[in-house]
Amino acid sequence: MNTIQSGGLLRLPQIIGDPKATPPIPAIIPVSATSWWAGVKSGKYPKSVKLGPRTTAWRASEVLALVNGG
Repeated sequence: MNTIQSGGLLRLPQIIGDPKATPPIPAIIPVSATSWWAGVKSGKYPKSVKLGPRTTAWRASEVLALVNGG
């Protein structure tokens, strides 16, 4: 896995992976986009941060805390 800075932001492909990207992006949390958004809505996954009208990201520290069980 690439080094993730805990103070940064992650876009959805960086979280759920993108095997079609060049080079392929490995998943941090291997779920589908639909499952990810359902988890965000239910509170299972962290809330998103809107960066613009069509740009959404998540705080890397919150995603890493989720992965590490805390």
